[in-house]
Amino acid sequence: MVEWITTDGLTDYREAERWMEARVAAIAAGEADECIWLVEHPPLYTAGTSAKAADLTDPDRFPVFSTKRGGQYTYHGPGQRVAYVMLDVGKLGRDVRCFVRDLEAWVIATLDQFNLRGEIRPGRVGVWVQRPEKPTQADGSPAEDKIAAIGIRLRKWISYHGISINVEPDLTHFGGIVPCGITEHGVTSLVDLGLPVTMDDVDVALRSSFDEVFAKKTSVCAGG
Repeated sequence: MVEWITTDGLTDYREAERWMEARVAAIAAGEADECIWLVEHPPLYTAGTSAKAADLTDPDRFPVFSTKRGGQYTYHGPGQRVAYVMLDVGKLGRDVRCFVRDLEAWVIATLDQFNLRGEIRPGRVGVWVQRPEKPTQADGSPAEDKIAAIGIRLRKWISYHGISINVEPDLTHFGGIVPCGITEHGVTSLVDLGLPVTMDDVDVALRSSFDEVFAKKTSVCAGG
């Protein structure tokens, strides 16, 4: 049983962390159901456990929060759907890499509902889209932009933090960091790609795609 919660407005980041930690403890104790929490935040940067100081290029632009999730620097702000994922990874085989691939598959299936092909790349966490209208990369391959980020932490095999999908954020706000430590690619959003998609549309797609990926006894990369 997974409870879905959607919070309107902008949620304070530290309050969100405290809420997640309390919910994770309750799930681990068998006192609460697993949960997907859909929020938006005011403009801010977060630093994961692998963040490098040099990748925070404009530290005075927005508040910066150190966090225990995996990954490097990322941006959260209005127009970006953040899905905090509090799931029992122990039931999915206790394979963290596999769980991350399941999250990527969830994002890709969500984007597919808008006829947008999301892809993953070796060595790059997150979901990417090709931009054939832009100049090609140095090796001649199509340009690519990031549309979704992933960063998680586990406690007693319960996950928290999660994914973020750019629906219609101010993309210039990413300019204060090197997103996820990657300089050679940009960021994009559903609306930036010309798709007239609302946050409600994305929420519906996230829920239906979640059922496709996670409503199985075994996880995607385990062959379920």
